[in-house]
This record gives sequence, structure tokens and C-alpha cells, in this order.
Amino acid sequence: MTVDHIRYDILVQQALRGMVRDVLIEIGKAKVLPGDHHFFITFDTTAEGARLSDRLRAQYPEEMTIVLQHQFWDLKVGDDEFEVGLSFGGAPERLVVPFEAIKVFADPSVQFTLQFELLPEEANQDDAAEREPEKQPKDLAKDKARTPRERGKMHVPASPLPAASSEEPPPPSGDKGGAEVVRLDRFRKK
Repeated sequence: MTVDHIRYDILVQQALRGMVRDVLIEIGKAKVLPGDHHFFITFDTTAEGARLSDRLRAQYPEEMTIVLQHQFWDLKVGDDEFEVGLSFGGAPERLVVPFEAIKVFADPSVQFTLQFELLPEEANQDDAAEREPEKQPKDLAKDKARTPRERGKMHVPASPLPAASSEEPPPPSGDKGGAEVVRLDRFRKK
């Protein structure tokens, strides 16, 4: 099996998160969303760097969706996170959301949605073992010091389209007018 040493999936993921960051920077400058635009942002509340009150953490122990539309304030966007004031049940709250923690970014007004997926820890370790020679203990310490972005913790699905069935197509019926399914393996050099 071919190993992707460039890791296009991670590069695409980072580029899309950068796009989310750029959109939030523009909204932060304008202090208002243009037209009917509004954002639904779902994020992992357990992610490193995610900050929310104990009340909200108890209510949303794994993930939370916030809406940026009419009632938000003090949107500040940094390189790795954004900070925003929102009201929950009439109580003002301040949230800090790392871009790496975002699972979904959607703007329903224009039917735009990005979905980000975290790779399971075991998959990351297996991938790393395939891509890199065995590390010495001092190299492992360096890895732990790097940010999740630098360690490549995120994954973009290979295709936004539904996964194709892994089943073989049914054999053609007895009628001669049907198209023949040709497998590309036939043409590969062996």
C-alpha cells in the first residue's frame, strides 16, 4: 500500500480551518454578520485549550454547538483560537474555542458546511509508525511539546461524497445489451 508522506489530508484540513479563521476575522472587524449569514460552530469541549464555564462544561461534557448570529460580542480571533461572548439562558459567558477543536462549521443561509474529523489516537500512532523511523526518547518529548496542528491530529475525509459500497457489483444479467463492468486491475502490470 502506498504511504502518503505529504499528508494531503492534514494540509487540506489546515487550509479549511484557516478559511474559518479568515471568515471570523472579517466578522470580528465588521462586528456584524452581513445579510442573512449566521454560523453554527460545533466544537469538542474536551479539547486542549477549550475554555468555558464549569456550568457549561457540565451541560456539554463532550461537544457543544454555538450560534453566531445576532447576540454575540467581543469576537477576538487569534492564530490558534477564537474568543467570543454569548448568552446562555440569559447568563453571559465567555468562550475560547481552539480552531483544532472545531468539528463542524456551517452557514445555513448559503447551505455551506464543513465537517472536520478527529483521528482516533491509535490511528495517529499507527500512521506515525508507518511514516517515521522509530523515535528516541528525546524525540518523543519534542512531539508532546508540539501543538495538535503540528502533530497532525486532524483528518479530512477523503471525499465529501458518501462512501461507495465495498460490495462487488452484481454480474450482468443474461441480456447482451447491458454494459460490462471492467476492473482496472486487469490492466495493471503484475
